[in-house]
Amino acid sequence: MQIDFTTGSIGKKIFLFTLPLMAGDVFQQLYNVVDTLIVGRYAGVAVLAAVGSSYTLMTFLSSVLIGLCMGSSAWLSIQVGRGGQEGRMRTGLFLSFLLIGILMAILTGASYLFLPQIIHILQIPPDVVTPMKEYLTIILMGMGAVFLLNYLAAFLRAIGNSVAPLYFLAGAMVINIVLDLYFIVSLHMGASGAAWATVISQYAAAVGLALYCAGKMAPFWPKAADRHWDRSIFKEMCNLSLMTSVQQSIMNLGILAIQGLVNSFGTVIMAAFSIAVKIDTLAYTPVQDYGNAFSTFVAQNYGAGRWDRIRKGVHLSLWILLFFCGIISAIVWFAAAPLMGIFVDASETAVIAEGVRYLRIEGSLYIGIGILFLLYGYYRAINSPFMSIVLTVISLGTRVALAFLLAPLPQFGVSAIWAAIPIGWFLADMVGLLWMRRMRTA
Repeated sequence: MQIDFTTGSIGKKIFLFTLPLMAGDVFQQLYNVVDTLIVGRYAGVAVLAAVGSSYTLMTFLSSVLIGLCMGSSAWLSIQVGRGGQEGRMRTGLFLSFLLIGILMAILTGASYLFLPQIIHILQIPPDVVTPMKEYLTIILMGMGAVFLLNYLAAFLRAIGNSVAPLYFLAGAMVINIVLDLYFIVSLHMGASGAAWATVISQYAAAVGLALYCAGKMAPFWPKAADRHWDRSIFKEMCNLSLMTSVQQSIMNLGILAIQGLVNSFGTVIMAAFSIAVKIDTLAYTPVQDYGNAFSTFVAQNYGAGRWDRIRKGVHLSLWILLFFCGIISAIVWFAAAPLMGIFVDASETAVIAEGVRYLRIEGSLYIGIGILFLLYGYYRAINSPFMSIVLTVISLGTRVALAFLLAPLPQFGVSAIWAAIPIGWFLADMVGLLWMRRMRTA
């Protein structure tokens, strides 16, 4: 099913497009959640802390590739809105695949080369270093699958198809669960078992989706005549892709810096943070997906010159996010303790208590990140990705500065790290909305 966002009901089309994105992203996030759940139950707190800290690092590395794919998707959506651009789209697909593929190989190689230094910078406690090295050595092999899966999903979203990737992610999730149980519970492989389960399932989904695209999306698939250098296309795609990647990288680099500060508080805080971040990410994944769907809507209408629809979409989406984020925040607030208890034994009271504190401070204000995701998608779609970088620097800069300034003080401690997150969100939201108003486009 392909959706044309330049005509028809705005709210209905964004909603229908968002639903498969939400389901698919939940499956993707559940890769690490399942690892955390099974490792927490069967491999101990040290291995749990290793997998949790590795998740933050892998999120940063993946964000570089995901940002490139998101920028490529925005460019393709603009061509869809303009109409009659199939040839340019095919050449753009070819060039972006080469660009992102080469950068993926460089990123993976550098990660292996500097792995000891990365672990040192993250201030990993001695009892966590060995399982973390073991996990990362294997999980980095899956970077090729991360690239291929996100690249193809971004291509399909650009042409209005958010359903197809869902089936392959669902299948991969089943494979991941089965392999996790087999490797960790039956074979007692610990961190390496969790890593192998994730890598194998990711490649299964990536290869399956590639075969689907080659067979079902032939009109958009690059042919021999399309595989050539085009400077203008490459320049346009680089502007969106590289800027979006920088934005995503800055966002996750700040989170990585916070991970190092969290690690300095010891294994209990590390374990609590690793679990709470999984819950947190799953909780706001739906609003992140709404922001991505909104970006496709805006990009197609930007390409078609339909600013009237863009303005209506902005106003409608802000009200939808206000309502939806309020519900999610309420659920996380009241269910914080039971959610933490899913991942660790009830005897780990210190881990559960700290995780609950994180979720109730940060999770009660999801509207802040909901609006921020909307702004990221908006500025990316109107070919102004630099503004997304500005908002990210404001959000993460505030968060990192407050955390490092206040966390060492006894009266604040680790709570300052948790409280700094929503403060950064709302400051960036104010700037982004004021700039949008100044542009008089919404």
